[in-house]
Amino acid sequence: MSLQPHIRLSESSTGAQYALLPGDPQRVDRIAQFLDNPEPLGQNREFRSLRGWYRGVEILVVSTGIGGPSTAIAIEELRQTGIKTLIRIGSCGALQDFLVPGDVVIAQGAVADEGTSKSYAPASYPACADPQLTTLLIQQAKQLQISAFCGLVRSHDSFYTDHEAALDAEWSARGILGADMESAALMVVGSLRGLRTASLLNVVVAHNGCLDSSINDFVQQDALCLQGEARQISLALHAIYSDSQQGEQ
Repeated sequence: MSLQPHIRLSESSTGAQYALLPGDPQRVDRIAQFLDNPEPLGQNREFRSLRGWYRGVEILVVSTGIGGPSTAIAIEELRQTGIKTLIRIGSCGALQDFLVPGDVVIAQGAVADEGTSKSYAPASYPACADPQLTTLLIQQAKQLQISAFCGLVRSHDSFYTDHEAALDAEWSARGILGADMESAALMVVGSLRGLRTASLLNVVVAHNGCLDSSINDFVQQDALCLQGEARQISLALHAIYSDSQQGEQ
């Protein structure tokens, strides 16, 4: 299998069937702390990668950068390396008052309010996570006593339009839990390519909170957000291990 042009990996780079997809390349290092024998594989543009093992299960970690286009590129090329299951380790802004920084959102589906998914399929095509993988994440969250909320999120293309407050109010009123930029693309592209996908989002901006100050807090390693990130990583790894065990039965 040839070297993939963007993620710079090939089928010989790893034997993993599971991949974790953080957006931020720096989050790859923090995920590595949860893995045994982490091995950096390289970096090209926003795509930073490593592999490691969790309780004997090989796991690939690849950052996707910001937004749907780079996420779709990563998914397409990871499929060529043999990956079958992808879990996003991302962040979101809350659209409901009961969500606080550090909470984890398990996205069962996404409003595809972005361009990438529409370049693959009509706007009416559903953006849905794999139901069995989502159920497994919910079960593991209960066992680990992680504060997690399952529901719908909205994926969009910009933080800085002239009507962000109105958009947030509109989708909040419809019960949408949070907003990110990648989940819809992950779900649509994954579904079309026969891959299992799930999205775990760490709440880093409270509903009606200040976007600029909240993002700055996260960059400065705000304690609550880092705690939420650790929870979502642990949750994803426990779910992957449980899924791998079910596959061996």
